[in-house]
Amino acid sequence: MSSVEPAREQAVAIWRAAVEAVRPEPLVAAAVACEVDRLGPGRILVVGAGKAGPGMAQGLEAALADHLDRVVGLVNVPAGMTAPVRRVRLHAARPAGVNLPTEAGVAGAEEMLRLLASAGPDDLAVCLLSGGGSALLPAPAEGVTLTEKLAVTQLLHRAGATIDEMNCVRKHLSRVKGGQLAAAFRGRRLLSLIISDVVGDPLDVIASGPTAPDPTTFADALEVIRRYDLLAHVPSAVVARLQAGVRGEVPDTPKSLPESVENRVIGSNRVALDAARRRAEALGYRVLDLGSFIEGETRAVAVAVAGIVRSIRRDGLPCPPPVCILLGGETTVTLGDNPGRGGRNQEFVLAVLQKLGANGMTGVTVLSGGTDGEDGPTDAAGAVADAETLARFADPCVLEEALARHDAYPFWERVGGLLKTGLTGTNVMDVRLVLVR
Repeated sequence: MSSVEPAREQAVAIWRAAVEAVRPEPLVAAAVACEVDRLGPGRILVVGAGKAGPGMAQGLEAALADHLDRVVGLVNVPAGMTAPVRRVRLHAARPAGVNLPTEAGVAGAEEMLRLLASAGPDDLAVCLLSGGGSALLPAPAEGVTLTEKLAVTQLLHRAGATIDEMNCVRKHLSRVKGGQLAAAFRGRRLLSLIISDVVGDPLDVIASGPTAPDPTTFADALEVIRRYDLLAHVPSAVVARLQAGVRGEVPDTPKSLPESVENRVIGSNRVALDAARRRAEALGYRVLDLGSFIEGETRAVAVAVAGIVRSIRRDGLPCPPPVCILLGGETTVTLGDNPGRGGRNQEFVLAVLQKLGANGMTGVTVLSGGTDGEDGPTDAAGAVADAETLARFADPCVLEEALARHDAYPFWERVGGLLKTGLTGTNVMDVRLVLVR
């Protein structure tokens, strides 16, 4: 074993501690166990959607082991994701690896709406939401087809609309988003347990807020369409729906919900970073935690982090080695024409490697991974690199070209730096760390 390998193993151990802390089964089991005395005499209706859906359903059933005869419901999940559950049906709402809503997802969402509307006065509802929930829980508004709704999303995306702007429009073309799933419930109490995959954990954004009040209006949604000069391009049924809403002919999304509706974030990027910090400290590192609000272009964030590494190595600032730099959040990669294969985490490590170079990487280990075990359209969660990585190829132009083409995966495959974990069953964005010894 080389002198660098233990540091690489430590980096992986710190990252795995972060993922383990947001495993859905124990998070949901602990949250539901605290509610057992408040279950009441009625049915326990379970709905929800997300990549962590199987584990969340499993944790719920474990906590309700003595009450399973009263549990009924379904959760929309990607195809192929399973768990040993007895009473909560895991409904395959889309093919694995496809992040688009499908008619199968619509069928599941409609079944949830019927179930919640059937609630009696003593019934309790539990909603399980996690990353990917927005695409997994589609229910187009009356008069709008799924194809038309998808067309609007694609037009807005190409026009450069922000995620908040797209969510505003999508909520007003839906029967579940923007608090409407909760509004369909007719029972005693609804508890929404949430594993957040959004920076800052805003309730109205995670999975498009099906159980949270929506501060936006039909007028706001129509203004987004006008702002990007898309009125003549979006399907006519969409324009008609939004205009009817502005005229008051269609009820707007709920601006408030009854006190009987409770939203509770039980897992987040912050929870994962806290666990990573504890593991790093146990391994003898000082921890520089940059927080869970990291956004922006991946390469720009990588350059900033590389600058912190250089300051630690030369000046011992903001703290002397050994240091573990931690950062969470979710960055973006702006793709040009004919991009290669990779993801934001693989590109982050590549960009740090390129910025520091051979001398700067001495005594440094960099790891970045998606907590769901996926990074872009690849089978890797991310990548890990150290000084030995640079020794495995002779031509620096290879690295430059990989960055320029956003083609990180073949590079990491060649030098042995891919972080492959398989699907983790959870999702709280990314965890990145740099060990400086």
